Amino acid sequence: MKIVLVTIAVLLSWGGHAQTTPNSSTDGAAQSLKELFDGKFYMGTAMNRRQISGENQAEVALIKTQFNSITPENVMKSERLQPREGEFTFGLADAFVAFGEAHDMHIIGHTLIWHSQAPRWFFTDKQGNDVSPEVLKQRMESHIKTVVGRYKGRVHGWDVVNEAILDDGSYRESKFYEILGEEFIQLAFQYAHEADPEAALYYNDYSMANAGKRGGVVKMVKALQENGLRIDGIGMQGHVGMHHPSLDEFEKSVTTFAALGVTVMVTELDLSVLPSPGNEGGAEISDTRAYQEKFNPYTKGLPDEVNAAFTERYLDFFKMFLKHADKISRVTTWGAADAQSWKNNWPVRGRTDYPLLFDREYQAKPIVHALVELMNNQ
Repeated sequence: MKIVLVTIAVLLSWGGHAQTTPNSSTDGAAQSLKELFDGKFYMGTAMNRRQISGENQAEVALIKTQFNSITPENVMKSERLQPREGEFTFGLADAFVAFGEAHDMHIIGHTLIWHSQAPRWFFTDKQGNDVSPEVLKQRMESHIKTVVGRYKGRVHGWDVVNEAILDDGSYRESKFYEILGEEFIQLAFQYAHEADPEAALYYNDYSMANAGKRGGVVKMVKALQENGLRIDGIGMQGHVGMHHPSLDEFEKSVTTFAALGVTVMVTELDLSVLPSPGNEGGAEISDTRAYQEKFNPYTKGLPDEVNAAFTERYLDFFKMFLKHADKISRVTTWGAADAQSWKNNWPVRGRTDYPLLFDREYQAKPIVHALVELMNNQ
């Protein structure tokens, strides 16, 4: 096994203050988010490569000020950690964990087993054919135990399996499933627990307010439990829009999952204000200008009425999270500020979206002030 370490000069930069923006605080809000929800749930964010390496000091300062839990956006995914069999590149992952430790944060590892962003070699032999079940099991065990073992006692919880259930509740026909069937999920949780018996182990997925997926996840978790395998939590990815999903269905999933005896986490929260090509017709993709105008309408900023609706929608979600704070252990936004959000490039590349709690200048949005007022009036 070959481990490649990348030296990153980040420790000194972590200690400094942001110098590229006028203000990386809450812009007048009396409390940071982590202080605001102290005693309710962790307030987390995802960290990207430029933040972990210390390149973007404005975002680093915002993360240190506002959040007390961190999840790596990409640097712990299998294609990054083990791009070639037996060759591990831990530099950025090491820096991510060190950052969390330096700032006393709740550290989440993301993600051990996921069909996407997995290296091709994981599933094929030298001739390009699918490997046998025995070989895939060995590769899974080696990868999971190497990664989890390296951070044993340092990473507090792991997204062990990511996005294995479809919206109708059936299993995704991934290579993991094609070769091993649903056993791959059980093996992943077994290997992770063996590597670090003290770390919390999670299942993570999107569209979790969908009734079909909710039922499929419940069935999968019960199978793990009935087989004596440990699962500590379920992550509900919070990629939401202005009209979907309904709060009632989201809440129903929170209570249903909690009834399984596990904690619930909102793991990838962002609220897109933009129309989606997937559920809105009337645009011809070949007409680039018309297409961009329809699906990228707010390039100069949000109109007041849209901003007000955005604030109200976010506030409704947080009220629901607080209602179930006894069930929800963590709320993690998928990014710290709008400029870095993946929603600027998905599902339409190059759009200007506004899905997070802090704007492109790292200032608190009205939703942050609304959250301060909500908590201070309780």
